[in-house]
Amino acid sequence: MAAARPRLLYVTDLAYQARGRRYCDEDIHLTSRLRAHFDLALCHPLDAAALMDGFDAVVVRNSGPVLGYQRAYDDFRAHALATGARVYNPLTGKADMAGKQYLLDLTAAGFPVIETVDRVEDLHLLPAAERYVVKPKLGADSLGLRIVPGARLAGLTGGDVLIQPCVDFAYEVSFYFVDDDFQYALYAPDPERRWELSPYRATAADLEFARRFIDWNDLGCGIQRVDACRVPDGGLLLVELEDLNPYLSLHALPEDARDAFVTAFTASLNRFAQGALSPA
Repeated sequence: MAAARPRLLYVTDLAYQARGRRYCDEDIHLTSRLRAHFDLALCHPLDAAALMDGFDAVVVRNSGPVLGYQRAYDDFRAHALATGARVYNPLTGKADMAGKQYLLDLTAAGFPVIETVDRVEDLHLLPAAERYVVKPKLGADSLGLRIVPGARLAGLTGGDVLIQPCVDFAYEVSFYFVDDDFQYALYAPDPERRWELSPYRATAADLEFARRFIDWNDLGCGIQRVDACRVPDGGLLLVELEDLNPYLSLHALPEDARDAFVTAFTASLNRFAQGALSPA
């Protein structure tokens, strides 16, 4: 008798509207490929907690910003941790999965990140700038992000926002990893068109930069995206480390690179669902 195939609950919001991206296309493509290897069901993030017990693993993919369903996500996390459910990505992420506190932590630790504070009183710790980026600590997908002239920062109160200098950069570039293994890189040649992406040939120095953050997060398995910007001195600075449900921009890849990613993702999920990798 053939061995039973792993049962996956794939969490996605196929109706989520994202600026410049069609999340649903990516998940339709991925699930069409995964069905060859798993018994697979899709569900909306609002339904995940109620359905997850019947599956070997739960895969959180393009489910949209958690802010849109915070209570349901909190219930999902609590249930997963209480029952030992296998959630991919594991719920131990220290980056966007846990909010934006990591940008403060990495700044304090001297990592190559856009320097960040959460109090106007600490502006002296940042490079001087005419304009600053102000965004919610619990923000996602650029929700609530503002560009504020330095003269107007004095009116900000509380510690619920992050403040960063508005950095001049040549382009943004993203590095994509599965189980700590680099898969591909994409970049936006035009800074004004963030999601018009092209394949990028990462150098050894680029990968050394990206791996510092993968090692710091110590997730062990799952998909992570390291977003960075190329600054005038030629270096890279971290913009974001996405470890919850990073959009993959698979449509921007040539077919062979897309197939290689799906192969790596499938192998990782198979090991995870069958217990070869530890859950959260």
